[in-house]
Amino acid sequence: MILPDVRDPRMVTIRRGGLLSDAEHQMLALWAAECAEHVLPLFEAEAPSDARPRDAIDAARAWARGAMRMMDARARGGHAMAAAQPLRGPGRFAAYAAGQAACVGHVPEHDLGAAAYAIKAARAASPHQTNAGRLERDWQRDQLPDRIRALVLEDQMRRNAICWSSFED
Repeated sequence: MILPDVRDPRMVTIRRGGLLSDAEHQMLALWAAECAEHVLPLFEAEAPSDARPRDAIDAARAWARGAMRMMDARARGGHAMAAAQPLRGPGRFAAYAAGQAACVGHVPEHDLGAAAYAIKAARAASPHQTNAGRLERDWQRDQLPDRIRALVLEDQMRRNAICWSSFED
């Protein structure tokens, strides 16, 4: 489980009593989609005819631009995670990353789920490359919009332990 027991109000939308603006929430979803898409080829190499993870990434983006309801995007996230079930290794983690990205509209904190699973996918794809996870993490951080950069980096440190230590050096 990558969600904390105690929620950070900065990661809860204003309409739910937190501090996260709609614009920031949308940026988190778009960033999560970027993270998931970066490792999507690892899934597609194992299951080239299964479009569920790609559909989930598209759903995250559609939700962020207001073209899809949150419940529909979240459902596509569930379908992507179902696509992961029969797999092991990089493809499985890549599908989970896509599923997590599609769920950011529902719970903003799923952004780190997408990022952490993408890092796990990169590590699993290159088990003999000791810095594969760090390279993926650094690539992800380079994609962060300035407006949410500090928020995400602080959240990575706060939730690192429950995200398989994906964000530490």
